[in-house]
Order: sequence, then C-alpha cells, then structure tokens
Amino acid sequence: MIEVKEILAKQTFAIRKEVLRKGMNLSTQFSGDEDVDTFHLGIFENNELLGIASFMKSNNIFFTQEQYQLRGMATVDKVRGKGYGKLLLQDAITKLRDKKVEILWCNARIGALKFYKKFEFKTHGDAFDIPQIGTHYVLSKNI
Repeated sequence: MIEVKEILAKQTFAIRKEVLRKGMNLSTQFSGDEDVDTFHLGIFENNELLGIASFMKSNNIFFTQEQYQLRGMATVDKVRGKGYGKLLLQDAITKLRDKKVEILWCNARIGALKFYKKFEFKTHGDAFDIPQIGTHYVLSKNI
C-alpha cells in the first residue's frame, strides 16, 4: 500500500542525506524546518519511507501572492521514476490550496527541471549556483 502522510522534519534527514547531500559535508536540517507554518510530507510503501518533501512559508521577490517554497524533495533510488514524486506534489497542492496559497515555488536543480515542467512550473530569472550542490533555477506554479 502506498500512502502520503505528514511527517516530522527529523524524518526527512536520512533521505535528504542519501539523495540530496550524498558525499557532501552539509547539514540535512534546513532553516525553517521547525517553523509553525512548515509541513513535511513522506510517501510510504508498506510503511517504508521512500520519498520526502518540505513546504515552507517563504517569500521570493519574484512573487507578490500568498506563497510557499518547496524544499528538499527527493525519492530513494529504488523508486525513482515510479510516480512517487508526483503523488507527493499532488497531496501538497491540495493542502496548500486549503491554506489559500496561490504560488508554490522552488529552487530546482537542473536535473529536476523535466519533472517540474511536467507539472507546469515556470522558470524565473537566470540560473544560479548553490555551492557544493550545483546550478539551480527558480521555478513556480500557480495553484
């Protein structure tokens, strides 16, 4: 059985380390992880956590509407490409609409652009580099 559930920030750390910070000496805890407006989602198959995403109330200069930032979205290698990221994103969008959020934005790695474009995210501004992690773009979706 596959299900998306809200999880604690600390439950995201292992997958963040494995997928997003592999081989890097960077923290797996993000600023904003414990903020009252932040929520974290996990996708489980047979009670095994296989994917994560965090959603934080955070303002970006590109947008004036009510907005949230998607951070640290990742699935473990063995389920990549099976639609688990899609399920996480769909669940989050439902929750964000309930909160009257109008814009979901993220800083997306180049390797993730194809995924986000499938969900009609739009690119804003020029590419920028995050040290040790790589080139990113600001993307957003009207929700």
